[in-house]
Amino acid sequence: MWKYTSKVMDHFLNPRNVGEIENADAVAEVGNLSCGDALKIFLKLDKDGKICDAKFKTFGCASAIASSSALTEIVKGKTLEEAAKITNKDIVALLGELPEEKMHCSVMGMEALQAAISDYKSKHGEAFQAAESDDDHEGRIVCKCFGVTDTKIRKVALENNLHTTAQVTDYTKAGGACGRCLDQIQEILDSIWREHSAGETQARSSKAEEFAALSVVKKVIRIQEVIDKEIRPALEKDGGSIELVDIDGNLVKVRLKGICASCPNSPLTLKKLVQSKLNEFVSEELSVVEVPA
Repeated sequence: MWKYTSKVMDHFLNPRNVGEIENADAVAEVGNLSCGDALKIFLKLDKDGKICDAKFKTFGCASAIASSSALTEIVKGKTLEEAAKITNKDIVALLGELPEEKMHCSVMGMEALQAAISDYKSKHGEAFQAAESDDDHEGRIVCKCFGVTDTKIRKVALENNLHTTAQVTDYTKAGGACGRCLDQIQEILDSIWREHSAGETQARSSKAEEFAALSVVKKVIRIQEVIDKEIRPALEKDGGSIELVDIDGNLVKVRLKGICASCPNSPLTLKKLVQSKLNEFVSEELSVVEVPA
């Protein structure tokens, strides 16, 4: 028996917006009855171009019904451009939580919404492509049992930070039947995170080079901005504070103040908060030391 949150059970037992919309402005259907899940969504727009009504018909489990119900609540009042930014994580957030094995239901909701937006755009001669993704219906079929493409696997893995084949199965069903495609799925995952890691390394290198090229005054200003916006507010919540004392190459000298000055965990604060934030927002090359008052 799956463990569902009270919000999931509410949307399952009392689903919102079930049914069809006559003369809907957008209609889309995703999933497959033979695979166990299917969702059809209907959207109606008002004169201002906002979604004023949304209804659905779902064949599936409690998670599929709850996800569909939540989705129709989320989209109301949004423009198509705003709705296009909705992801499966927004659906899960409204529901509180979904079992990992049922995450594919939230993904199905996101796909249905994107397909409905595409339907509207095509009817009006406009092109639509989900942000930072290729069309899910293009690409090479990896999982023949559920018709899942490599494009979809890449998109869902990146959006949800998936690193294992089991996670991909939970979010897309791919590999959940015969299992013959699991090796291919792992190859896709390895490729994704290899490229991602290379991109992060390049970004860190560019950031470090940019910082190194600044004048001393501009370096001080850049670091001070991060201290003021990202570091000091966090310390002040616990009665502490921080002061930038000096910069020596990539060595940042600071002075902890308030309760932080006498805290036995100050070395941890310097590394986990101060240096971490400076590495994230300024340069990976920076290190931080505390100087006495």
